[in-house]
Amino acid sequence: MLHAQTNKHEIKWNVLNTITLASVEVGYEYFLDKSQSVGVELLLNDSFNMSWNRQAKDFKTNSIQLSYNFYTGKSDDASGLVITPIAKFRFGTYQETDSSVEVDMDSFILGIGMGYKWNMSDKFTFGPYGMIGRNFSEEVRETFDNPVEFNVGFGVGYRF
Repeated sequence: MLHAQTNKHEIKWNVLNTITLASVEVGYEYFLDKSQSVGVELLLNDSFNMSWNRQAKDFKTNSIQLSYNFYTGKSDDASGLVITPIAKFRFGTYQETDSSVEVDMDSFILGIGMGYKWNMSDKFTFGPYGMIGRNFSEEVRETFDNPVEFNVGFGVGYRF
Protein backbone atom coordinates (compact mmCIF):
# COMPACT_ATOMS: atom_id res chain seq x y z
CA MET A 1 0.00 0.00 0.00
CA LEU A 2 1.31 3.44 -0.93
CA HIS A 3 1.15 6.16 1.67
CA ALA A 4 0.65 9.82 0.90
CA GLN A 5 3.57 11.87 2.18
CA THR A 6 2.61 13.61 5.38
CA ASN A 7 6.03 14.15 6.94
CA LYS A 8 7.95 17.19 5.72
CA HIS A 9 11.29 16.60 7.48
CA GLU A 10 13.94 13.91 7.21
CA ILE A 11 17.16 13.39 9.12
CA LYS A 12 19.66 11.07 7.44
CA TRP A 13 23.03 9.40 7.88
CA ASN A 14 25.49 7.88 5.38
CA VAL A 15 26.16 4.53 7.03
CA LEU A 16 28.59 3.31 4.33
CA ASN A 17 31.15 6.09 4.75
CA THR A 18 31.05 5.86 8.53
CA ILE A 19 31.91 2.16 8.33
CA THR A 20 34.47 2.27 5.52
CA LEU A 21 36.12 5.71 5.86
CA ALA A 22 35.51 6.84 9.45
CA SER A 23 33.72 9.84 7.96
CA VAL A 24 30.43 11.03 9.45
CA GLU A 25 27.82 12.43 7.07
CA VAL A 26 24.56 13.57 8.62
CA GLY A 27 21.89 15.62 6.95
CA TYR A 28 18.46 17.18 6.96
CA GLU A 29 15.90 17.42 4.14
CA TYR A 30 12.82 19.62 4.01
CA PHE A 31 10.18 18.46 1.53
CA LEU A 32 8.59 21.17 -0.59
CA ASP A 33 6.14 18.63 -2.03
CA LYS A 34 6.00 14.92 -2.91
CA SER A 35 8.71 15.17 -5.56
CA GLN A 36 11.24 17.77 -4.41
CA SER A 37 13.16 18.83 -1.34
CA VAL A 38 16.03 21.00 -0.20
CA GLY A 39 18.75 19.66 2.03
CA VAL A 40 21.85 20.41 4.03
CA GLU A 41 24.52 17.93 5.11
CA LEU A 42 27.44 18.15 7.48
CA LEU A 43 30.43 15.98 6.54
CA LEU A 44 32.92 15.45 9.35
CA ASN A 45 36.36 14.11 8.41
CA ASP A 46 35.51 14.65 4.74
CA SER A 47 38.37 13.50 2.53
CA PHE A 48 39.07 14.26 -1.12
CA ASN A 49 37.72 11.50 -3.39
CA MET A 50 37.08 9.14 -0.50
CA SER A 51 40.88 9.26 0.15
CA TRP A 52 41.80 6.92 -2.71
CA ASN A 53 45.53 6.23 -2.51
CA ARG A 54 45.75 8.53 0.53
CA GLN A 55 45.62 8.05 4.28
CA ALA A 56 42.22 9.18 5.59
CA LYS A 57 43.91 10.22 8.87
CA ASP A 58 45.95 12.85 6.95
CA PHE A 59 42.78 14.86 6.24
CA LYS A 60 41.62 17.40 8.81
CA THR A 61 38.65 18.57 6.79
CA ASN A 62 34.93 19.12 7.20
CA SER A 63 32.26 20.17 4.70
CA ILE A 64 28.81 21.64 4.42
CA GLN A 65 26.76 20.52 1.43
CA LEU A 66 23.56 22.10 0.09
CA SER A 67 21.27 20.16 -2.23
CA TYR A 68 18.06 20.36 -4.23
CA ASN A 69 16.53 16.91 -4.64
CA PHE A 70 14.19 15.78 -7.43
CA TYR A 71 12.31 12.51 -6.80
CA THR A 72 11.10 10.83 -9.98
CA GLY A 73 9.17 7.92 -8.43
CA LYS A 74 5.54 7.39 -9.39
CA SER A 75 4.33 7.16 -5.81
CA ASP A 76 3.35 10.18 -3.77
CA ASP A 77 5.81 9.59 -0.91
CA ALA A 78 9.07 11.18 -2.17
CA SER A 79 10.78 7.93 -3.03
CA GLY A 80 12.29 6.25 -6.09
CA LEU A 81 15.05 7.60 -8.31
CA VAL A 82 16.45 10.86 -6.97
CA ILE A 83 18.57 13.40 -8.88
CA THR A 84 20.48 15.89 -6.76
CA PRO A 85 22.41 19.01 -7.82
CA ILE A 86 24.82 19.99 -5.01
CA ALA A 87 27.01 22.86 -3.83
CA LYS A 88 29.65 21.88 -1.29
CA PHE A 89 32.00 23.97 0.82
CA ARG A 90 35.01 22.14 2.29
CA PHE A 91 37.37 23.65 4.85
CA GLY A 92 40.45 22.34 6.62
CA THR A 93 43.88 20.99 5.75
CA TYR A 94 45.66 17.94 4.37
CA GLN A 95 49.15 16.87 5.40
CA GLU A 96 50.76 13.54 4.57
CA THR A 97 52.14 11.73 7.61
CA ASP A 98 55.72 11.78 6.25
CA SER A 99 55.64 15.37 4.99
CA SER A 100 55.85 18.85 6.49
CA VAL A 101 53.87 20.36 3.60
CA GLU A 102 50.33 21.32 4.57
CA VAL A 103 47.69 21.83 1.86
CA ASP A 104 44.83 24.28 2.37
CA MET A 105 41.71 22.25 1.47
CA ASP A 106 39.27 25.17 1.51
CA SER A 107 37.22 24.49 -1.61
CA PHE A 108 34.00 25.16 -3.45
CA ILE A 109 32.58 22.13 -5.28
CA LEU A 110 29.63 21.93 -7.68
CA GLY A 111 28.22 18.59 -8.70
CA ILE A 112 25.34 16.24 -9.26
CA GLY A 113 24.24 13.05 -7.62
CA MET A 114 21.89 10.22 -8.35
CA GLY A 115 20.49 7.45 -6.20
CA TYR A 116 17.45 5.49 -5.23
CA LYS A 117 15.48 5.93 -2.03
CA TRP A 118 12.93 3.53 -0.56
CA ASN A 119 10.36 4.92 1.86
CA MET A 120 8.75 2.63 4.41
CA SER A 121 5.44 3.90 5.86
CA ASP A 122 6.57 7.51 5.41
CA LYS A 123 8.91 7.06 8.39
CA PHE A 124 12.09 5.17 7.48
CA THR A 125 14.11 5.63 4.30
CA PHE A 126 17.16 3.89 2.88
CA GLY A 127 19.06 3.59 -0.37
CA PRO A 128 22.32 3.89 -2.31
CA TYR A 129 23.61 7.01 -4.04
CA GLY A 130 26.64 8.40 -5.83
CA MET A 131 27.88 11.90 -6.61
CA ILE A 132 30.39 13.52 -8.92
CA GLY A 133 31.61 17.08 -8.50
CA ARG A 134 34.08 19.65 -9.80
CA ASN A 135 36.48 21.15 -7.26
CA PHE A 136 37.32 24.81 -7.96
CA SER A 137 40.34 25.13 -5.64
CA GLU A 138 43.57 25.43 -7.64
CA GLU A 139 45.73 24.28 -4.72
CA VAL A 140 43.62 21.13 -4.21
CA ARG A 141 43.61 20.35 -7.95
CA GLU A 142 47.41 20.71 -8.12
CA THR A 143 47.98 18.51 -5.06
CA PHE A 144 45.65 15.70 -6.15
CA ASP A 145 46.13 16.00 -9.95
CA ASN A 146 42.39 15.94 -10.57
CA PRO A 147 39.58 18.47 -10.20
CA VAL A 148 36.87 15.76 -10.22
CA GLU A 149 35.58 14.28 -6.96
CA PHE A 150 33.48 11.18 -6.35
CA ASN A 151 31.39 10.16 -3.37
CA VAL A 152 29.20 7.13 -2.81
CA GLY A 153 27.04 6.18 0.10
CA PHE A 154 24.18 4.25 1.55
CA GLY A 155 21.84 6.47 3.45
CA VAL A 156 19.33 5.69 6.16
CA GLY A 157 16.83 8.25 7.30
CA TYR A 158 13.88 9.03 9.51
CA ARG A 159 10.96 11.24 8.47
CA PHE A 160 8.85 13.22 10.87
